[in-house]
Amino acid sequence: MLRRKARRAQGDQHGDPLDADQERRVRAVLALGGVPQADLLDGVQQVRLRLLERAASGQEAPRDVSAWAAVVASRLAMDWHRAKRRQERLGERLASLRQPDHAVGEDSRLLSVAVARGLDELPDAQRQILVLRFYADLPVRDIAGELGIPEGTVKSRLHTAVRALRARLHEDEVV
Repeated sequence: MLRRKARRAQGDQHGDPLDADQERRVRAVLALGGVPQADLLDGVQQVRLRLLERAASGQEAPRDVSAWAAVVASRLAMDWHRAKRRQERLGERLASLRQPDHAVGEDSRLLSVAVARGLDELPDAQRQILVLRFYADLPVRDIAGELGIPEGTVKSRLHTAVRALRARLHEDEVV
C-alpha cells in the first residue's frame, strides 16, 4: 500500500508523472467536460507536460497528484470549449463576409442607429472596452495593458457589455 502511494506521488520509474489510475481519472474528467474522444490523448499529454514543467521549474510536487491532475484536466476542457467557440465565431464572421448580399440600404442604417443607441446606453467602462475590442480589433491582453486593468476584468466587462447590447437590439427588434 505504501509503495502504491509513493508511486502515485512520484509517477512510475519510466519518468511518467502519471500512473495508470491518474491517467484514467484525467481522461474521465476531460470526457465529462465535453472533450471529444479524439482529443482525449492530447489532453492527457497536456496534463503530463504541465506536471513535468512544474517539476522542471523547481516547484514542489503537488501533495495529491491525482487531484491536481483532475483540476488541470477540467481547466483544459474549459479551454477546449473556448477555443471551439472562437473557431465557430470566426467561421461565422468569414461566412458573413463571403455573402454578397450584406444588409445594405435601409436595413444597414437601422442597424447602425440601433447599435449607436445601444452603445450610448452602456456604462463608460463597458462601452470603452467594447469599442476597443470590436471596432479597434484589439485583443483582450492589449486592452488590459492599455487600461491598466486585469484581463479578467476586461473579459467580464466585455461579456456584460455584449449581453446588454444584444438585449437592447432584441428589444428594438433589430436582430
